[in-house]
Amino acid sequence: MKTSLPVIGFVAMAAAPILCGQTSAPKATPTAAAIKQYCVVCHNQSLKTAGLMLDKLDPAHPGPDAATWEKVVRKLRAGMMPPAGMPRPDRAATETLIASLENELDRAAVTHLPPPGLHRLNRTEYANAIHDLLALDIDPTKFLPADDSTRGFDNIAGALALSPALLEGYTAAAGKISRVAIGDVTEAGLTTYRVPADSSQDYYLEGLPFGTRGGLVVQHEFPADGDYVFKAFPINKGLMDNNTAFGEITGEKLELLVDGERVHLYEWDRDVARGNAVHSGTADVHFSVKAGLHTVGITFLATQLAPGNDLNEHFLRSTIETGGLPGYKFYPHVGKLEILGPFKPAGATDSASRRKIFVCHPAPAKEDVCARVIVNTLARQAYRRPVTEQDTAVLMDFYQQGRKGGSFDSGVEMALQRILADPEFLFRKEAQPASLAAGKTYRINDLELASRLSFFLWSSVPDDQLLTLAGANKLHDPAVLEQQVRRMLADERADRMVVNFAGQWLNLRALQNWAPTTAIFPDFDDNLRLAMRKETELFVGSIVHEDRSIVDLLNADYTFLNERLAKHYGIPNVYGSNFRRVTLTPEFDMRRGLLGQASLQTISSQPQRTSPVGRGKTIMQIFLGVSPPDPPPVVPQLKDPETTVHAGGTPSMRQQMEMHRKVEPCASCHKIMDPIGFSMENFDAIGKWRTHDGDALIDATGVLVDGTKLNGVTGMRQALVQYSPQFVRVVTEKLLIYALGRGTEYTDMPLIRSVVHAAEPTGNRFSSLILGIVKSDAFQMNQKLQGTSDQ
Repeated sequence: MKTSLPVIGFVAMAAAPILCGQTSAPKATPTAAAIKQYCVVCHNQSLKTAGLMLDKLDPAHPGPDAATWEKVVRKLRAGMMPPAGMPRPDRAATETLIASLENELDRAAVTHLPPPGLHRLNRTEYANAIHDLLALDIDPTKFLPADDSTRGFDNIAGALALSPALLEGYTAAAGKISRVAIGDVTEAGLTTYRVPADSSQDYYLEGLPFGTRGGLVVQHEFPADGDYVFKAFPINKGLMDNNTAFGEITGEKLELLVDGERVHLYEWDRDVARGNAVHSGTADVHFSVKAGLHTVGITFLATQLAPGNDLNEHFLRSTIETGGLPGYKFYPHVGKLEILGPFKPAGATDSASRRKIFVCHPAPAKEDVCARVIVNTLARQAYRRPVTEQDTAVLMDFYQQGRKGGSFDSGVEMALQRILADPEFLFRKEAQPASLAAGKTYRINDLELASRLSFFLWSSVPDDQLLTLAGANKLHDPAVLEQQVRRMLADERADRMVVNFAGQWLNLRALQNWAPTTAIFPDFDDNLRLAMRKETELFVGSIVHEDRSIVDLLNADYTFLNERLAKHYGIPNVYGSNFRRVTLTPEFDMRRGLLGQASLQTISSQPQRTSPVGRGKTIMQIFLGVSPPDPPPVVPQLKDPETTVHAGGTPSMRQQMEMHRKVEPCASCHKIMDPIGFSMENFDAIGKWRTHDGDALIDATGVLVDGTKLNGVTGMRQALVQYSPQFVRVVTEKLLIYALGRGTEYTDMPLIRSVVHAAEPTGNRFSSLILGIVKSDAFQMNQKLQGTSDQ
């Protein structure tokens, strides 16, 4: 039977133990008849294809075998069954079959509300919590090791173990952060900011004054009022000449700025480019700075047009030709900036951190009263609950210890250090009622709900408004809860969810260390790498902040570009380093939605070439929530195209793949993924549009497993839009994992469907999915485990 529903491919069921609820033949229902006609022909007790025997199971009573039937539903929703060449029902019959199975599974659903257990703050959450608590920006990588990731995210409670290295890191961080926040710095510290080696500095950098080019701009936390030393270093010519700065253009002037004001103007040729300065940096520049966060920039005055106006254009990655070209000169580049200090520190008279900490300033005779107010205010937000008398007593003891040997500030610093090292700050825990029997469900209290909500939407601690409502036991009220969710989504802190969730779901974090082969992609630089990630973050952010349909991620007719990325895409009339929203005209239809963005195309490629298999697998996992079968133990490598004999010259990637998949075990797997990957072949390994692959004209056509024809990325996007109901389920499932800090199981699928169904009348707006999760039992309730107490 011919189908009208495009099917992306077929993935065989992974072999797994089957819980057989019935051994007798299933009852003759329309659902059972469809299963028998289209599925049992392969998955039966005789053939046992993929270890699946559907003739032993009853689709009318799926409860005892829910794990198996949920796999069946996922494959059907994603268009992965029946396999190629086999009869399949038409679209209406397929939807009827799926709906029937889902309805029976939902009716047979069992309660599954496991408590998350002890949940350590991960590195990102820790840094955000410090910022929100103390108005202090820190780099958590300087204190804490990287977090383990599982189920696609690094906030899964079960993976966030506490090691001796972490314990030592938290303790050391508490001491240093409390000193910096108070401004109690007696020793000078060195901070080094490096410009990535593949960063291009031939044009204006956002955050620096107009009329400048290149350099570096950073947000630096000055721990105390005092004198600081600044040193600039050039990029040198490396292997070509390690004692000479990169760049032949002379007469350049390098400007050092703090908060937009000039601190010093270097003569590049005299102060930076020659002699000891190449290795030891410039002469010390001293400048007095007040404590707090300041913008520090170092940049060149854009007083010369060459080489920007040279007809012999160099690669966009400006540092690639360190040996120089005959008759061609390059701009010099900044390599790094060092900030050393403070010298002669005067403490901190005023800073954002001190304003956040010192909510009162005591008279000499009332220091203890003010100290109590300060520690209680800090502890309330850090512990995410009202402070008890015991909490206050412990913290005041630490305050007194610090006060005896120093000042009022010293006492507060000691108490703050104790707060930052407290398990109440570093861990999220939820009490279980002691009197409740194991297996029974219970509602978490409002304070625990506030923490779940804030770490879900802000990756940080609750703010005062959320804590106040929770403390008054009002947060669980549906109307109040919805109002708070909408307030939090409108807050700029919701951008943290965009960066953290999208960065892991779409694997954008991989771009940071992605390095395509320079000889093949000489235009790829750090500027382009950052622009790729920024485009996707802004795009996902527009879905969140504009409360658009989640399906717009597939086919929206706009994106966000700066000049560097627009040039990469060939889109005209976009100038400057600032990103702006750009409506995509029909000429650039290939850039619509996530499929058209270079970030996704790059991370699913190999450093030296595209990867139809990698792209096919990535699209299946991200958009359809399924994975291809695991490869066999020994997979033959692709032959080097330069040594492969092929009629017509060097073979294209498609031609190489066709040779590779001629024999088993390659063929059966590649026919699932390759058509998807081939449809993306007009994008090279860094997402640039092309019409040829080597000597061969790009052939982006393909036939999916069900016979659906594709012709390039547009056809692929249209096929995914056909499966948008599955895409919405996949996004909802990923959001649920991220929200709960645990992986989902087959028992969670009825909940995911209920959230999706509730969002459908709104057109699957983002806020509807978030509200559906937040209002669910899984988010607001737990199930008591055997042998646990209220500890």
